[in-house]
Amino acid sequence: MKKCPICKSDISKYDNPYPTADCIIYDEQKGIVLIERKNEPHGFALPGGFVETGESVEHAAVREMKEETGLDVELIGIVGVYSKPDRDPRFHTLTVTYVAKAKNPEQIMAGDDASNAHFRKLEDIPHLCFDHDTAVAHFKEYLQGKRPLLPVE
Repeated sequence: MKKCPICKSDISKYDNPYPTADCIIYDEQKGIVLIERKNEPHGFALPGGFVETGESVEHAAVREMKEETGLDVELIGIVGVYSKPDRDPRFHTLTVTYVAKAKNPEQIMAGDDASNAHFRKLEDIPHLCFDHDTAVAHFKEYLQGKRPLLPVE
């Protein structure tokens, strides 16, 4: 039986958050990419998804963008890491949210868990699932010079 590294009590299983990667794909003229979720919870969201075993978060971000939006992206920086236990109504997740640029913006199309994918102007963003409203607010602060992006390693 394993011991908790903090309290030293016996534990039979760790119950850790699931790691995910999201992207704010930005185009100065078109805005940011949003998807409409095919699965629960339904609604608008930033594209993203789960990090697979053996995969880096950066690779997961690039892979998920291709799967959900059809876009090949270049990661520009990290806008934030979000991990509140209730950020996802299904279970505890932890996400790294990147800012990215599409190499092929004209090829946007929904795929995988997205029923729709499209660019939306920053002044026309609806309420988003999870805590994506916070990430978009932080991104707007970055555009205003009030918040730095962290580098992508």
